[in-house]
Amino acid sequence: MIKNIVFDIGNVLTDFRYRGFLQDKGLDEAMIDRVERCTVDTPYWHEFDRCAISYDQVVENFASLDPEIGELLRTIFADLHGMVTPRDYAIPWIEKIKAAGYKVYYLSNFSEKAYNECRDALEFDSHCDGGIYSFTERLVKPDPAFFNLLLDRYGLKASECVFFDDTERNVKAAAECGFNAFVFTDPDKANEDLKSLGVKI
Repeated sequence: MIKNIVFDIGNVLTDFRYRGFLQDKGLDEAMIDRVERCTVDTPYWHEFDRCAISYDQVVENFASLDPEIGELLRTIFADLHGMVTPRDYAIPWIEKIKAAGYKVYYLSNFSEKAYNECRDALEFDSHCDGGIYSFTERLVKPDPAFFNLLLDRYGLKASECVFFDDTERNVKAAAECGFNAFVFTDPDKANEDLKSLGVKI
């Protein structure tokens, strides 16, 4: 029996607009690709997600991979405002799920700065029954320990949870931990996925 709905936040309940953020900085597509090659496409990005080291240090690690654009990278990461924007359906969808009698949790790889924007935009803490951000625990999906921490902290059973994430590898990891897990593309498909499990909202 399903009792809990667990969401990733980035690209499910919000737009995590990294490319859009870079476009807003005036970068062309070639430069965006170059920036991505030394940021999100590197192991250092996980350190950034986890706050495993200081922001200044991780930015210097990014810059070391392409010194020619080092100053640009320092400028970009001095201001991350605008990376997280709410999706119109997010809060109404959460409230509809809760009204149907289900509990709602989040499990997100947001960094602290992204979390602050998320908090300001949507105030998730006041709408959900609980959740965990990676930066508070120094864990990052798809690490099974992250999923198990959510279960342990809130006394949940994986088989009673549905997990939505936009990333296939995270969905696979959740399923291996016993969650009912689906790749999220849009709320209509997600509602169909929930319906397939007997969840009516």
